[in-house]
Amino acid sequence: MQTTEKQYHIQCVEGDVGRYVILPGDPGRCEAIARHFDNPVHVGMNREYNIWTGTLLGEKVSVCSTGIGGPSAAIAMEELVRIGADTFVRVGTCGGIHPDVKPGDVVVATGAIRYEHTSREYAPIEYPAVPDFDVTLALRAAGRELGFCTHTGVVQCKDSFYGQHSPEASPVYYELLQKWESWKRLGVKASEMESAALFVVADALGVRCGSCFHVVWNQEREKAGLFMPMTEDTSGAIRVGVEAVKKLILADRDK
Repeated sequence: MQTTEKQYHIQCVEGDVGRYVILPGDPGRCEAIARHFDNPVHVGMNREYNIWTGTLLGEKVSVCSTGIGGPSAAIAMEELVRIGADTFVRVGTCGGIHPDVKPGDVVVATGAIRYEHTSREYAPIEYPAVPDFDVTLALRAAGRELGFCTHTGVVQCKDSFYGQHSPEASPVYYELLQKWESWKRLGVKASEMESAALFVVADALGVRCGSCFHVVWNQEREKAGLFMPMTEDTSGAIRVGVEAVKKLILADRDK
């Protein structure tokens, strides 16, 4: 339901954002994304929510950071929908799980493992976390057309970063290690922290969402002794997300 009231966390009102919103986690990444817009304007920043608005192909678009994890991402989506947004593209980072996924590649999620809690407050656990089909196709097409090694598949979403990277230190190490082995055997592409919540919240609110990620590292390739230079340059995934939004704008105009 749309409202004219200022939203409590993002501190925005109707008219501040476009219907298309790119969602990075890092507030510091927003300005770099906004540079791809025409006439970008800094709307404001509160807590982890840094917001810029401009245009693409003449259509009003925005970028809003969400911080780390499902709770703050769900808050951003809830409040952005209330002031008119209806199409979301998460552009984030991930750690590879599948051995074919290398640092610098792009992963486009076709589904997300709900190994987090936020989504459980929107849907029972039996409900799958899947992205919007049109958004996913736009992301895959953008990645391939831009020449990136683009993987599609299921990603794992978690609440604890160090539960993945230092599972042996946790009192529940046995569960973390057992689950990780399951993800590997199931061919899961990568691990990140927001998409399961975003996909389920989007369904609950009746809006569209998809995700793409820049692969920073792959601990399974490291364990296997494979060459793997770490990369934190997210510019490729940003380009994929922006081009996907353009594709969605054009497709929506043709409907």
